[in-house]
Amino acid sequence: MLNRNKKRFSGIIVLALLTMLASACSGNNNANNASPSASGTASATASASGSQPAASGEAKDGGSLILAVAADPVILNPNYAGDRVSLTIDQALYAPLFQVNNGKRTYYLADSLDLSEDKLTYTMKLKSGLTWHDGQPLTADDVVFTIDKILDESQNSFLRGNFIIGGKPVQAVKVDDTTVQLKLPQVAPGFEATLVQVFPIPKHIYENEANIEKSPKNQAPVGSGAFKFKEYKTGEYLTLERFDGYFGGKPHLDSITYRIAKDTNAANLALQNGEINVKYLDPQDVSTIQASGNFEILPYSEGRLAYMLFNHNSASGLLAKKEVREAIGYALNREELIQVAYASADYADPAHSFLTPDVLYQTNDVPTYDNDVAKAKELLQTAGVKNAKLRFIVSSGNKVQEAISLYVQQKLKEVGITVELNSMDASAFGAKFTDPKATDFDLVVGGYIMGFDPDAYSMLFTSDGSANYSHYSNPEVDALFKQGSGEGDAAKREEIYKNAQKLVAEDAAIYPIAYTKTIVAVDKRYGGIEEAVLKPVVIFEDPSKLYVK
Repeated sequence: MLNRNKKRFSGIIVLALLTMLASACSGNNNANNASPSASGTASATASASGSQPAASGEAKDGGSLILAVAADPVILNPNYAGDRVSLTIDQALYAPLFQVNNGKRTYYLADSLDLSEDKLTYTMKLKSGLTWHDGQPLTADDVVFTIDKILDESQNSFLRGNFIIGGKPVQAVKVDDTTVQLKLPQVAPGFEATLVQVFPIPKHIYENEANIEKSPKNQAPVGSGAFKFKEYKTGEYLTLERFDGYFGGKPHLDSITYRIAKDTNAANLALQNGEINVKYLDPQDVSTIQASGNFEILPYSEGRLAYMLFNHNSASGLLAKKEVREAIGYALNREELIQVAYASADYADPAHSFLTPDVLYQTNDVPTYDNDVAKAKELLQTAGVKNAKLRFIVSSGNKVQEAISLYVQQKLKEVGITVELNSMDASAFGAKFTDPKATDFDLVVGGYIMGFDPDAYSMLFTSDGSANYSHYSNPEVDALFKQGSGEGDAAKREEIYKNAQKLVAEDAAIYPIAYTKTIVAVDKRYGGIEEAVLKPVVIFEDPSKLYVK
């Protein structure tokens, strides 16, 4: 997933997929793991709810939900949130303008969105009577303020690049209290995916803050979502309580607690004991949790690519060489790797393109480097590489990352490359992964969810992309992304992005592993799952629909 202070997953909150996004670049599709029980409010509530027998399937009001997350949120402000935990919490705290599912819009704060005939102006109508959690009205002023602050370079929002089209900013203009016009400097077919990322922030809270990202107002956020901030104890839990004024109707649950924990095995035990109600599962743990009979096991596609990132700027200098990147690919067997990492092909499909199958113009018919040890050795010899040493960073407790890193270590040893594994806690791992100046690692397992439009991926693969963690650079790829972002003809746009996929694959910019499925365990005592909509990155698109049976 895309992580802190980087461009978020586009088209899912998102992403982009997302945002992602980023975060989005955690190492697997199970980024939120939990650990031993938290103390205080979260633990007490969890124990109370976890001990009750299964009830009838009818919805009732009241009760709480305990959802496991891997770490503390980085920031509770949607203009900056890029890690999975922050995005998950923000989805309940802040309402989006609209979301897109299977090509169809679901409106939230917005009531309609229309594009002018010349495709240069979007007119958005907001629902009437919207309010923030503190009772203040939510109007077009807040939407314009949010976009203006995203565009303000001094505010350092990673979303800014999405609102710059052809080198010029999008203009957000208030027409009246419930109407906003968004004026594009040129035709931009991917802009709807950008708007999906917008979760308005309150002007009356932030208008006098010189640095919104660092503002203390983020520590007790005021949003417009189904649940409002109640309590946060660092390292233990964060609790949200029902917002009765939610425009979508009063939520069923009294509260949602995000239990912060890191040890997967202890978390699974807490899940089985009823102390946790919802948790991501590693594929290896599915059979154990399923055997209890107390959980719905819900695998679903997030439109996610799991991949091995090559740090082209690493101190070793080895991964700046295309031949070395190709050799690493040839040393590996993608089918074996998927089996090792995901236990079953049911949870992962082999990947070759950097675009996921849900994205416009995606094709897996691109060059690939895979399963040819002799070719790997030949390439290393041609590159003059002998007795190479690479450093592979891993998020501690992440079973998929650990499995992949051990497999890569073994396979690269066979071609003369020594791989040193460096296990780090989730927070340190995320900081290292997203540090643009980090040169002290070579390899890392990443993942991203970017949404349905290929333009969002420019942040990952253009030379100045805000989430170009690999530091990959190819002027031809840069030019293709620039062309694609402004091309209104679908056939021409398809050709552009297919060429971009081919070039990135030829360069072995990353090693795509698999298009993965996320697996979530949900306590059978909870209903409304279908209505809440299982969503990439954040689990539930609309948690107001969840209820205790």
